[in-house]
Amino acid sequence: MKALVYEGTATLVLRDVPGPEPESGEELVQIDAAGICGSDMHAYLGHDVRRPAPLILGHEAAGTVVRGARSGKRVTINPLVTCRTCLACKAGRENICEYREIISMPPREGAFAQFVTIPASNLVVVPDHVSFGKAALAEPLAVGWHAVRLGLEALATNADRRAIVLGGGAIGLAASLALKAQGLTDVTIVEPNEQRRAFLSRYDERAAAEAVDEAPIVVDAVGYAATRAKASALVAPGGVVVHIGLGEDTGGLDIRRMTLQEITFIGTYTYSAQDFRNTCEAMFDGRLGPLDWFETRSLSDGAGAFDDLRHHRVAAPKIVLTPWS
Repeated sequence: MKALVYEGTATLVLRDVPGPEPESGEELVQIDAAGICGSDMHAYLGHDVRRPAPLILGHEAAGTVVRGARSGKRVTINPLVTCRTCLACKAGRENICEYREIISMPPREGAFAQFVTIPASNLVVVPDHVSFGKAALAEPLAVGWHAVRLGLEALATNADRRAIVLGGGAIGLAASLALKAQGLTDVTIVEPNEQRRAFLSRYDERAAAEAVDEAPIVVDAVGYAATRAKASALVAPGGVVVHIGLGEDTGGLDIRRMTLQEITFIGTYTYSAQDFRNTCEAMFDGRLGPLDWFETRSLSDGAGAFDDLRHHRVAAPKIVLTPWS
């Protein structure tokens, strides 16, 4: 099969590789769309020891089952494979399963390829009115949905229902859409890139270069020391900082202010299986909007897409690669 293979820092090559063979309980999915995630970019730049070269990246994907019980069905993929038997899994917190795996990280190859194998339980059937490109957004949208759910659960019920999202990329936009779908209407995305702010405004997203007022809930969708410092300063007393981004490991939090003002900090990672399913339902019934804010490119132009993202030449929050175009 054809696959876009990460072969070293800033090096991606489209080449022929052996196709995957499904194991017991798995299905073979022909990939029709696969989104480029920030973690893919992190690996591409040589910053992720968990994703050593050579490796097929990509974990935001949708396609058609070509071998398995649901052969012929259009599906979107929950890429997080878990044991389903540990205490975390039994508690519905599969995302912190001790034995979790994710496609695009060894031992599982990713979805920038023509085919991928995945357990049948990780597939959600996609209705005909939803394109594969939109269906591939389920994974990043689920990241935002899960983070927002946890943040709102931690927020006092009598709190002012306003929110600030730091970062206007795909995860920041996903968080904004999830906040609105889960009951908040006053949401501001803080995004320093003027081109991206203009893009977001076309989709009725309130985007600003800087935030002026505090808010009870602040979502850090970037994860650098500077954005954590900003989140610490912008969250209202008694509020919640929801941290999604993985840009930088340490620094930034104003622990003294967070302690004196009883601010809750929540680290969030991926999503539970139920969050993924709930996100798909919200996508399919329109609660997350038209989902037309991505750019589509061919897998054969994958290396160019990564290079454009690296050099900030892309306004859209997401690029989706299509193996068949």
